Amino acid sequence: MLCGRSNALPCSLPDVQNRISAGSRALICFTTLGVSLISHTEMAGRSRIARRRGTSYHPRRLVVPGDVGPVLQGCNLTINGNAVTNQLDLFEDSRDVMLRNDVLTALEQRNADAGREALQRLAAEYPDDALVPTLETLVCVLEVPVHEHFTTHTALRDTCEAWCSPCVPAARRAFGDAAGVAWCLPLWRAVARAASQLPFHQEMPEWHAAPLWMRAAEWTAACESIKRIGSWRRIPIPLAWMAETVYRLQGLDPAWPLLAELAWLSPRKLGALMQTLGDSSLLALRRLFDANFDGDGTTDDLAWFPAWAMTERPGLAALLRGSEPSTHTLPEQGMRIMLELLTLEREGRRHDLVERRKDLRSLHPGLFEAYIRTR
Repeated sequence: MLCGRSNALPCSLPDVQNRISAGSRALICFTTLGVSLISHTEMAGRSRIARRRGTSYHPRRLVVPGDVGPVLQGCNLTINGNAVTNQLDLFEDSRDVMLRNDVLTALEQRNADAGREALQRLAAEYPDDALVPTLETLVCVLEVPVHEHFTTHTALRDTCEAWCSPCVPAARRAFGDAAGVAWCLPLWRAVARAASQLPFHQEMPEWHAAPLWMRAAEWTAACESIKRIGSWRRIPIPLAWMAETVYRLQGLDPAWPLLAELAWLSPRKLGALMQTLGDSSLLALRRLFDANFDGDGTTDDLAWFPAWAMTERPGLAALLRGSEPSTHTLPEQGMRIMLELLTLEREGRRHDLVERRKDLRSLHPGLFEAYIRTR
C-alpha cells in the first residue's frame, strides 16, 4: 500500500503503535483521511524498481501533526508556521534503537559473543551513542566470568571493586532499576561461590561470601555461610547479616531475638538494619520509641529498644524470650526484668512484682516510666 493513495485503508493511532511495538518496520503516513502503513517488503520492492530505472528511491519524511505519544519519542521537532510538527523516518530514526536492542537482547540472554558483535555494530555506526560505554561494561563482565576460588580477601576486594561495582549502575541504566538489579544476581552468585572458602576477616568483614550471597538474594546460602563464622552471634556485623537473612526467609517475628541481641552489641547497626529491612510495623515502633523514650536522645538509645518495645506490645515477650544471653549490659538486664515483670503480672504475684519494679526504676527511670504509664 503506497502513501497518498486514495484507497488506503485508515487505521487508528493505537493500531499503529501496536504494529510498531510488535517490531513491524513500517513507514507511517498521516493524511487528512487517516493513517497508512508501508511494509518493509513493499519499500524494498520500490527500491528495486528504482534501481532498474537507473534512479534512486528515498522514502519521504513524514510530517505528523500534534502529539502522537510514545511512538514518536526522540524524533525532531520543527516549526511550520504557528504549528509544531514531528518529523519521523522510521528507517533512519530507529536504526540506533534497533542496534541498541540487539546488544540488550544478547545481554539478557547472557551471550557474550553475540553481545560483543552487536556492540561493535552499534559503535561503528553510532560511535557517540551515550549508551555505548554502559553496554561495554556489561559485555566485558560476561566476557570475563569468575570461576576460580579466591585465595585472599584482597583478591576478592579488588575483583568486586573493579568488576562488580561498575556493573550494578550500568545494568540499572541499561535495563531499569528492578531489571538491572535482577540482571546482576547471577554475577553475585558467581562471586559468592568463588569466595566461599575465605574465612571471616575482622579487618575486612565485608569481603566474605555471606554478604555476597545476600546481594544475590540467596538467603539460605547466606544463612549457612554465616553459621560457619565462629561466634557469629557475638560479632555485630555477622549478627546483623543473620538478622536480615532470617527476616528475608521467615519474616519479622523469628528475627526479633536477633534484633534484640544486635541492639545490645551495636545500637547503630540496629538502626541501619531497620532502614534496610523497611518493615512498616518495625519502623512505626521505632518512630514511637524516638518520640516517647526518655533517653539520651542519641542512636545509642536503641540499645533499650527491645525492652521498651514490650511496654507498647507485651505480646513481643514470647518472641524476645528466644534471645540468647549476651554481654549482660544494662539494656540487656532491662529486657530480662521486663520479661519477668510481664510473667509476674500474669501470675498475680504482687509482692515479687513490686520488688522487680523497684529494680527496673533503679536500672533506668525512663524505661520504668514507659512501663508504668501502660499499667
